[in-house]
Amino acid sequence: MTNITTDLRQAALDCLIITDPLTKVEQTQTLYQRWLAKELHITSQQLTVPDVAGHPDKPELVAAKDLPRRRNSAQTGVATLIHAVNHIEFNAINLALDAVARFADMPEQFYDDWMRVAYEESQHFVLLRDHLLSLGYDYGDFPAHSGMWDMAKKTHGDVLKRMALVPRVLEARGLDVTPKMMNKLRGSGDHRAVEILEIILQEEIGHVAIGTHWFNYLCKQRNLDPLATFKELLDTYFDGGLRGPFHVEARMQAGFTEQEMALLEGR
Repeated sequence: MTNITTDLRQAALDCLIITDPLTKVEQTQTLYQRWLAKELHITSQQLTVPDVAGHPDKPELVAAKDLPRRRNSAQTGVATLIHAVNHIEFNAINLALDAVARFADMPEQFYDDWMRVAYEESQHFVLLRDHLLSLGYDYGDFPAHSGMWDMAKKTHGDVLKRMALVPRVLEARGLDVTPKMMNKLRGSGDHRAVEILEIILQEEIGHVAIGTHWFNYLCKQRNLDPLATFKELLDTYFDGGLRGPFHVEARMQAGFTEQEMALLEGR
């Protein structure tokens, strides 16, 4: 960053708008170290945060329905799958930075939590990109979709909706599908990719748990019933579109209740 700020939220915004992935990763990791070193403070001013985060020219973003089906081939092997997860992690960096920059007047722990998430997501990005490079490809070589960010835009105006629908729905889907991906990669003989996904799965449980904590916190602040509120938001934004199977054990570790799991299973 050319102008060094001591405001954590402004610094997160500066990282958010960076378009080059490697620069974004480097600056995010530097920012987290500065935060841990107590070099930064938190202001309550409302920042002007853009609707769309900084994104490179590649990968080309297309609608999810227009993505080619990912299948192993003699040309790409499992690279398209690794690339897809790499793109999810890039979006996750932006989502964590956006939460820090966009939502004012939250407890300090909120910003601490989401800066840690941004840092860990940046580590995931590096692990996956390095592996992609070892396969002869790079981030940006395949098209990707913007589904996670599309939902983020719908929740820009309300931190409660963001906590409910991004970590607890979209990122929680990663908990559900990662074991199947790991099995596919084992079958392909890509054991390094399996090791990376094992790391990511454990840390993503923690990220979803952070979303759960702040969703419940905000429900309590607003005198809302968490289960009824979660159901209402699912009905409004997903229209019954969530389907199992669900990774029940991982979701329970991330703070989902038995009642919430029954709600998801019954949709």
